[in-house]
Amino acid sequence: MATRWGICSSGRISHDFTVALRTLSAEDHQVVAVAARRLEDAQEFAKKHSVSRAYGSYEELARDPDIDVVYVGVIHPYHLSACLLFTNAKKNVLCEKPLAMNTKEVKEILASAERNNVFLMEGVWTRFFPASVEIRRLLAQEEVGEVRLVRVEFGVPLMHVPRAVEKELGGGAVLDLGIYCLQFICMVCNGEKPQSIQATGICLESGVDETVVVTLKFSKNRIAVFTCSSRVHLTNEAVIVGTKGTIRVPDHMWCPTSLVVNGKETQYPVPEPHLPLNFLNSTGMRYEAEGVRQCLLQGLKQSAVMSHADSLWLAEVEEEILRQVGAVYDKDCH
Repeated sequence: MATRWGICSSGRISHDFTVALRTLSAEDHQVVAVAARRLEDAQEFAKKHSVSRAYGSYEELARDPDIDVVYVGVIHPYHLSACLLFTNAKKNVLCEKPLAMNTKEVKEILASAERNNVFLMEGVWTRFFPASVEIRRLLAQEEVGEVRLVRVEFGVPLMHVPRAVEKELGGGAVLDLGIYCLQFICMVCNGEKPQSIQATGICLESGVDETVVVTLKFSKNRIAVFTCSSRVHLTNEAVIVGTKGTIRVPDHMWCPTSLVVNGKETQYPVPEPHLPLNFLNSTGMRYEAEGVRQCLLQGLKQSAVMSHADSLWLAEVEEEILRQVGAVYDKDCH
């Protein structure tokens, strides 16, 4: 029986996610409804994607009895209210990253999911790419020995995008880009909390962070360093240095389609889309969607690949980094 998806928001990321679902078997995944704040937007989305039901409010989507899981694609500051709406309606949820604006909100969402006995996962799609699966296998088998250093960069010029620079929209490099660097470090270090976090950065006049450099120290003499920037384009690669070799994601580390292990490169191409995409390699969201389906089939309430503990780890580390660089969000975003 197919997993029946409801899409919350008709924006660009929801478009790409729905296109990605179409690369999977219709016997396994179906989009049955979409909701937007304006009915006209939902109807336009439904027409483009051949979705049978369009709602002009998220509450209507929450009341739909024929939905197995809701994909939440609203902007960051509205993740809390959307997740609470759907979990309280006993709906399973896949929410775009970051799960919320701060640790307090993340805890509130996780508690609601647990209280209502529903599945919930933060949509860190990178974790589910075949290249990421291979990285975890290589690390588990110590193919590059003991990890000593992790280095990650993610920078894309986004100064022209209001969502990336305005505080009331949840802007800032750490929440939008740095989260990819952090999730990679978290994955490599198995969710271990860092012993120390040192961050420095530049903030915009709007009060959000623009460029941030962070050093995290872990047990066993491991160091992780990452740079994120919404001002300039960086190498956007990730490197893991071990005592016996290296693992490198050579570019677009947030949606990896190649891996270089001790100098040997392997390609992991994503499927072609049937409609134009807004973001690079977005059909790769198919992997996290299938991951959600497998969890639901097994009756799980969280994913071992992107667990609730991982989401809390990200929120706590992000919050400390933002505190150190002086990017504090208004109460409206909390």
